Amino acid sequence: MTAFILVPLTLSAADNSDASLTTSIFAPESTPAHSIMRLSLFVLAITGVIFVVVLSLIIYAIVRFRCRPEDDGKEPAQVYGSNPVEMAWTVVPIIIVVVLTLTTARIIHEIQDAPKPSDAVDVQVIGHQFWWEIRYPKYGIVTANEMHVPVSLKEHPTPTFLDLRSADVVHSFWVPRLAGKTELVPNKVNTMWIEPERTGLFLGQCAKYCGTQHSWMLLRVYVDTPEEFARWLGQQKTAAASETTAVAGRRIFEQTACINCHAVNGTVGTGRFGPDLTHLMSRDTLASGVAKNTPENLRAWIKAPDRFKPGVLMPAMNLNDPEIDQLVAYLVTLK
Repeated sequence: MTAFILVPLTLSAADNSDASLTTSIFAPESTPAHSIMRLSLFVLAITGVIFVVVLSLIIYAIVRFRCRPEDDGKEPAQVYGSNPVEMAWTVVPIIIVVVLTLTTARIIHEIQDAPKPSDAVDVQVIGHQFWWEIRYPKYGIVTANEMHVPVSLKEHPTPTFLDLRSADVVHSFWVPRLAGKTELVPNKVNTMWIEPERTGLFLGQCAKYCGTQHSWMLLRVYVDTPEEFARWLGQQKTAAASETTAVAGRRIFEQTACINCHAVNGTVGTGRFGPDLTHLMSRDTLASGVAKNTPENLRAWIKAPDRFKPGVLMPAMNLNDPEIDQLVAYLVTLK
């Protein structure tokens, strides 16, 4: 039991050792994230000034009008009306609220109503308990939990527009360095876009409690150069590998309940309740970021998924050890 728990914790710590992977809203690296950051700083500056002014007046009142030994104990003279003061505390807050409202509305319009270029990348993201289905409609590609998008170059801006849906409950798509949160609501389509400024890995997660394993509904966004992205697309378009050495494992996959939930192109497996496994081993992680994608972890996941993610909807298949070995031998060929 201990081994199952330590693997994901160790991997998480290894990822967090790289400062560039920190999920911080204060390190924007995409156009929408920059807009949100500027608005946040503007609001923080205004509210900070209000805080300083109010706190200063409170301190002044406490010090200036504190009780002194020589006071006669009588009630001080009361001021029941002052037009200048009342105008000030009425007009100034109205001006502040109007400024904040207009500024926020402008940023919302800038982000939500941004024009979509004809060469933008389209990605459909479907939230499941507790993983992400990721589709590229233009290319006929389906993957899971790890999204690849091209970097947006100054000489050739290439934003990525996301079509967000949910297959079950409400989820929330959030990659802090790339954009703000957007809800995935059943029977509703929401949209958002990102425009990464550099290549690399960006971490995200579901930001809405969606069930027992909400905290392990992680997301990885890989921002590639245009050439790397084209190579990735080409690799993902290829048919699933068919190794003669893994025939027994493929037979187990096709003759058990695996095919009810999982799909592998070129086989009878066409399920959609679980992640598409056509290129399973091209991904870095298993189970939406719970563990590193290795044959050992894959074997442990198949044997007892509930030990990795208590409450996960994937059942243990009750295969014996030789059958699990054969199935894993087949799955590792899916690159």
